[in-house]
Amino acid sequence: MKIGLLLGSVIASIINMQAADFKLDTARIEELTGLKGKLNAEEGVFKVTAPRGDVKVSVDNWQMPPFMGLTSWAAFKPGMKEDAMVMGDLVLFQDEVNPVMSAALDNGLAVTALHNHFFFDDPKVYFMHIGGEGPVDQLAKGVKAAFDAGRQVRGKSAQPGKAFAGTIPTRSSVTPEALQKVLNTKGESKDGMFKAVFGRTAKMACGCEATKEMGVNTWAAFAGTDETAVVDGDFAAVEDELQTVLKSLRKGGINIVAIHQHMTHESPRYVFLHYWGKGKAADLAQILARTLDVQNKVQQTASAQ
Repeated sequence: MKIGLLLGSVIASIINMQAADFKLDTARIEELTGLKGKLNAEEGVFKVTAPRGDVKVSVDNWQMPPFMGLTSWAAFKPGMKEDAMVMGDLVLFQDEVNPVMSAALDNGLAVTALHNHFFFDDPKVYFMHIGGEGPVDQLAKGVKAAFDAGRQVRGKSAQPGKAFAGTIPTRSSVTPEALQKVLNTKGESKDGMFKAVFGRTAKMACGCEATKEMGVNTWAAFAGTDETAVVDGDFAAVEDELQTVLKSLRKGGINIVAIHQHMTHESPRYVFLHYWGKGKAADLAQILARTLDVQNKVQQTASAQ
């Protein structure tokens, strides 16, 4: 036992020394991100920050200073498998979220969560968590691309938008048969709307199996008309599927509105992402069908390993 502990300690020391030997080029990170940062020498982390002071935000009828939790940041440190790793949290308004998410995904970063931190905030603020591993230059350029995407949105309008583009008909009359064919499943219809649910399973800590009716599912609900429709829903994705699903939905123009967990201690671990899209009903269904397909391919690859 003592030999094993000693060997583990030696290996850990060697790994730590190797990590310490790789020095982050902090000036290069500042140059590429366009942001100023600070080095925490004890942790070996260099963090760049950008307080959101461009739009005044009130929370609980109080104007909140950026210091109180309205500062975007990205933290870099030497990696163990790659040159470096980055983690960050971006403070975004609703009309910035999806352009920023696409920029992050298109530039090699992972998007790992999207949620709110406050109640009664005006305008509404969302927080998007990012991460990645790889060459420092690649990660820093990805961070800059994400920040630039948000700035471009604000450059077009100083105040955050209040709705996605396009209208939603008051009365719904979507054709369920066409959507069922595209999605390759039967669904439920009500008052001209249509909903399809795709079940998954998870083993809970008690040993019980949670199934579709327990909330472990992917679903899509359509309203409006065949020509002018809205779709909203939820994808249940295990962690290895998440980035594939996000990229597919964003490539199709579907807006992501939340990424979070619904359970704890389940196996496998699920992440749930909620979405909202507008367009022709058949086009929206095609995007979802393609996303389900690429998600299934990730599942099949994982099962074969």
